[in-house]
Amino acid sequence: MKILVCTDGSGQSQRVIEKAAQIAAGGNVEVTVIHVYETSKNGPYRIEGNETLSEELNRQLIELKEQEKEKSKKVLSEAAKALEKKNINVKTLLKEGRAAETIVRVAAENEFDIVVLGSRGLSGLKKMFLGSVSNAVLHEIKASVLIVK
Repeated sequence: MKILVCTDGSGQSQRVIEKAAQIAAGGNVEVTVIHVYETSKNGPYRIEGNETLSEELNRQLIELKEQEKEKSKKVLSEAAKALEKKNINVKTLLKEGRAAETIVRVAAENEFDIVVLGSRGLSGLKKMFLGSVSNAVLHEIKASVLIVK
């Protein structure tokens, strides 16, 4: 069985990791942890008549994107370590893009049997029952989905 475990670094992600570990404890399970981060598609910026300011804005944009990527690597690494402590072999995937679309695409391309994710993540907007990512994944994916509360 192939399991895709989705993490965003939220407190709920810890429960997702625990549930995935319970499933994987049955043996003969391939576990992959994925973290998807979004960065701004804006830029490069050009301010007419002020090349210095344009260069500075673009430099800061690149720096922010790199900081987000490094933060995302840490989130992914911590999730993988939590599973490895339970003697579970883990593969990791770090992807840039829109979370729901990327999870659905990766699950299909790699033929995962089950996708494990939280009902809500770091989003400031709460849906009535499910977060926007879990809701979109649930309705778009062909694999089985386990949503952890």
